[in-house]
Amino acid sequence: MAFTYDPDMKAKERMQIPRQPMPEQDPQVRNTNFEEVNFGLEEEAARTEAMRCLQCNPPKCVPGCPVTIDIPAFIKLIAAGEHMLAAAKLKEDNSLPAVCGRVCPQEEQCEQLCIIGKKGNPVAVGNLERFAADWELKYSTEKPEPVSIRTRRKIAIVGGGPSGLACAGDLVKSGHEVHVFEALHDIGGVLVYGIPEFRLPKSIVRREVDNLAAAGVHFHTNIVVGKLDTIDELMQDEGFDAVFIGVGAGLPYFMNIPGENLIGVYSANEYLTRVNLMKAYNFPDADTPMLDLKGKNVAVVGGGNTAMDAVRTALRLGAENGYLLYRRSDAEMPARDEEIHHAREEGVQFKMLQAPTEYIGDESGRVVKARVIKMELGEPDDSGRRRPHPMEGSEYELDIDAVVVAIGNGSNPLLKQTTPDMDFNKWGNIVADEATMRTSKKGVFAGGDIVTGGATVILAMGAGRVAASSIEQYLEDGKW
Repeated sequence: MAFTYDPDMKAKERMQIPRQPMPEQDPQVRNTNFEEVNFGLEEEAARTEAMRCLQCNPPKCVPGCPVTIDIPAFIKLIAAGEHMLAAAKLKEDNSLPAVCGRVCPQEEQCEQLCIIGKKGNPVAVGNLERFAADWELKYSTEKPEPVSIRTRRKIAIVGGGPSGLACAGDLVKSGHEVHVFEALHDIGGVLVYGIPEFRLPKSIVRREVDNLAAAGVHFHTNIVVGKLDTIDELMQDEGFDAVFIGVGAGLPYFMNIPGENLIGVYSANEYLTRVNLMKAYNFPDADTPMLDLKGKNVAVVGGGNTAMDAVRTALRLGAENGYLLYRRSDAEMPARDEEIHHAREEGVQFKMLQAPTEYIGDESGRVVKARVIKMELGEPDDSGRRRPHPMEGSEYELDIDAVVVAIGNGSNPLLKQTTPDMDFNKWGNIVADEATMRTSKKGVFAGGDIVTGGATVILAMGAGRVAASSIEQYLEDGKW
């Protein structure tokens, strides 16, 4: 049932409107293709959903957004049918709304604080953000106007992922000359090499990046800062007045168990990069194949969003069985509820409270089995989750043809090796002030996963925006 826009509708009436469902591909169809799972809300459904917003004053939801979008304002514009204005309102605070509307964990942030959610389903903020951003991408014929360089200040952004793009988007609006240096051959960081096409189409990322380029951001690919140029060389030789480091956490972790060097054992980084950025799903038209997985068994180790991405990708590549091995239970699994739900629908086989202890290979050095042990949960550890303990005598062997290890990532040591006067913590992450993103090195700021360790896209973007504001202040007064 559709609801006609009525700005005077009473709160009680708004609360009677049911949350509008997100249309999506049939699970048994989508697990064989890389097309986007969710179709997006139609206009009628989006306006109906927008009418559910109570327009609280002050809004409870905004403090839950790491980039502080004016959520009630853009939702009110959607309800009124002003979709282009809604997209413009979003872009005041978010350079990548079409991305965030798809991959942000709104259920743990803005939607978790929604007043309506106290008694029912919260307003679908993420779905509405996606709707407005997609509307603009589909119907807008205007190209972003390049911002004139007014300040004669140059800022280098090291890393073309979410934090770097958010920082660049804010700084270019202020009239600075902004250059983004990316090690890979495409801009986007985890948005292009990590998140699969069926969750975030690469065309969406490219459109958002193109908009930043049209606004005046200069993008440079295939440049590894720390090799081609160091941070000092960027500042001293290239004339950059400030540097923001947003290189993410791209060093894969392994479990250090026997057999991890066998053929067919991948890190999630390598696996997803080869599928996403190198288009292995399109072999032989693409140059980078994966193993022939048709009729084969693939095990993914981990319980986060990356693990879900990897095991769902394996099914789409033709694996007959996609196993997810997670050493804790459903309650402790850190992946988004939506991703877990979609994985179960698509046929992923969840092996909870289980972990590999060894991989076994054949005479040619290719993995053929995993030795798996069952676990039980004890008292909570430092993360607040119950600590898993092996159950004696519970080991068994699982036939597998490939393994993807998705248990987290660390920091690339390159910057630490080439920037000795900048502070790093014991994990190799850059030490930066949480309120300003300033590092121990004058003129250098850092944010995102390289500071916090692996986190979410939107948290990285929030750090990029904080850094942009701090860079502005530093360029103005020179104080450190």
